[in-house]
Amino acid sequence: MAKLDEKIEEMYQEVLKRNPGETEFHQAVLEVLESLGPVVVKHPEYLERKIIERICEPERQIIFRVPWQNDKGKVQINRGFRVEFSSALGPYKGGLRFHPSVYLGIIKFLGFEQIFKNSLTGLPIGGGKGGSDFDPKGKTDDEVMRFCQSFMTELHRHLGEHTDVPAGDIGVGGREIGYMFGQYKRITNRYEPGVLTGKGLTWGGSLVRTEATGYGATFFVNEMLKARKDSFADKTCLVSGSGNVAIYTIEKIHQLGGKCIACSDSNGVILHEKGLDLDLIKQLKEVERRRISDYVAIHKEAKYIPNGNIWDIPCQVAMPSATQNEINGKDAANLVKNGCIAVGEGANMPTTPEGVKVFLDAKIAYGPGKAANAGGVATSALEMQQNAGRDSWTFEYTEKKLEDIMINIHRNCYETAEEYGAPGNYVLGANICGFIKVANAMVAHGLI
Repeated sequence: MAKLDEKIEEMYQEVLKRNPGETEFHQAVLEVLESLGPVVVKHPEYLERKIIERICEPERQIIFRVPWQNDKGKVQINRGFRVEFSSALGPYKGGLRFHPSVYLGIIKFLGFEQIFKNSLTGLPIGGGKGGSDFDPKGKTDDEVMRFCQSFMTELHRHLGEHTDVPAGDIGVGGREIGYMFGQYKRITNRYEPGVLTGKGLTWGGSLVRTEATGYGATFFVNEMLKARKDSFADKTCLVSGSGNVAIYTIEKIHQLGGKCIACSDSNGVILHEKGLDLDLIKQLKEVERRRISDYVAIHKEAKYIPNGNIWDIPCQVAMPSATQNEINGKDAANLVKNGCIAVGEGANMPTTPEGVKVFLDAKIAYGPGKAANAGGVATSALEMQQNAGRDSWTFEYTEKKLEDIMINIHRNCYETAEEYGAPGNYVLGANICGFIKVANAMVAHGLI
């Protein structure tokens, strides 16, 4: 066993050597590799065929220039990325992120996570991710349109419903998907709705796609609570962020009987002890694109905490839904000390390794992002199914399919953790369950 663990350590050192400076990618790889010691004991063929080394190296990495003009006629230059990580289970599938923090390491971390997340859904989709360091905040619709058209002018040659199917992520919503789809259609002369997901409902989009990541994460936490003979009923909850994932996490928590008392954005935290007014948050964020601080102008009894830390607020359920590494070791310790019994990650890798260790040592119900937030990509795959069949499903039918997928993900992670001697450890369960399916497909496909 020790020798095999040493071999995995060698693989990790090689990842560091081949990918210098990409700290988020290193973190994502280490988190998976730490779970694989018992797997390679049981499946030595994975070592013989160098499956782990191959899975850590993207099949294709695309970096390109994105020139565009702002409303003043000045030329702007951004950088675009698409990392097509693994097609072992199907066409590359994963979102596009537009944010100033985007660089190759962020995209590779997200793409690596996406491989296993997509595997867990049980649907035939591979893993990829893309984006740009473009910041849509403060830009006019025309500026966003010109950027998206330039971005898609380069990216379109790498896409296709049987090749690579992007979706949205941070900074990329229905507006951006629409502009990119229009440019793809214009360039290719094909109306190919299956080439992008997260589309508008009148032109190939799927009901529940907007709600999917938040709803799915909440379904997953609900299953973790059920496994402990508990539920959301009367639980005090925190949800970081106030974007798409956070809004629909809050909505489903309320539907399941919980009370969400706080959410946040990059400037601060709203605390409303009576329970958040979700309709107002939707109006501020989805319709008017305003900051969450404007909430207190309507609800005087609510409190706005500039630059506040939402994880200092006592709760029973915490659902980080903003960005990577937002919960550190100290935050995790605060949550546990203040009575938190369950954490479900709506964002990608929102907890640092130190924070994860705190949650696992405390033996609370901790759902890692690759399992808990798989509902978004699962519903993207359901959108692909509808596009392929020229079909359209009802909200209720699609939501039930999403719930069933999340229940199955929970069951598989739970049972895999038990099989490998770590009952209740969803990190190990998700990593091993997701990895084995991809690894077996890679063995079957030969050396490619």
